[in-house]
Amino acid sequence: MDNKVRSKRHRRLAGFFVLLLLINVGCMAGGEITVASQLTREADTVNAYALSNRDRMHVASQPEQSVTPHNRMAIIIDDVGNDMKGTAEILAMPVKLTVAVMPFLPTTQKDAAAAHEKGMDVIVHMPMEPKKGKPEWLGPGAITSNLTDEEVRERVGKAIDDVPYAIGMNNHMGSKITSDKRIMSIVLDVCRERGLFFVDSRTNFRSVVGELAASKNMPPVGNDIFLDDQNSKPHIRKQMELAAKRAVDKKSCVVIGHVGHTGLNTSAVLRETVTQLQGQIEFVGIGDLVREVWDWHIAPTLPTGNK
Repeated sequence: MDNKVRSKRHRRLAGFFVLLLLINVGCMAGGEITVASQLTREADTVNAYALSNRDRMHVASQPEQSVTPHNRMAIIIDDVGNDMKGTAEILAMPVKLTVAVMPFLPTTQKDAAAAHEKGMDVIVHMPMEPKKGKPEWLGPGAITSNLTDEEVRERVGKAIDDVPYAIGMNNHMGSKITSDKRIMSIVLDVCRERGLFFVDSRTNFRSVVGELAASKNMPPVGNDIFLDDQNSKPHIRKQMELAAKRAVDKKSCVVIGHVGHTGLNTSAVLRETVTQLQGQIEFVGIGDLVREVWDWHIAPTLPTGNK
């Protein structure tokens, strides 16, 4: 009996220990499963973060989807102010242009006011002595090489006073004067004092205007292309094509056309081409271009009655 009892006890004890062992194994296994699950969850979290971080890095590495800088063109129309051929057509253009108005002529103030009312920019088209050319082509109040410093200063000031709404100036003819440092320095000084910039029409490749303007902290802006140096529609179209290409390649372009002898052809081609180019080119006033490209923000100082 004792042996049987002892045997039963041993079996019970053995069963008990087996049970304990199974419980411990189960707990250990359960613990490992729990840890594994936790590790899996943490790994998932890390992976998710890594993925989102990669996404952020990918987005950051992509170029910003900003608006492409405008391909801007500023078209200046010279010789306005004497009711020349093409003036009305230019003022009726569907895009913003710049009119360069000659001072002291019969329609100077009327044309300047009409252009301003249309939202166009107005600049003074300052007559200046050329190397060659007829004196009568200059018009009244011209800057000539025989003037004294004070006479140059006086004539520039009076011309600014005579053109309403002027925000800048460019040269009419002037191949001789724009290469003269003495005179051009005075012209630029007066323009700066009055809050006007100066556009070099570039009738002389030896012009000192850009160099002087930069030295005076003025925008060294100049003409890039003459539209109508030949009076034919095919040539003007070709020049507009060159101007459009430059506006795209360089992001901006300054061009000059004329009323008068070429006025009807120039205005006809402009109306035709600006309509075609409006989706590719932004047509701006020269003042817009000077502010955006050269950061010029000086307001013009005009006389009372000359707004």
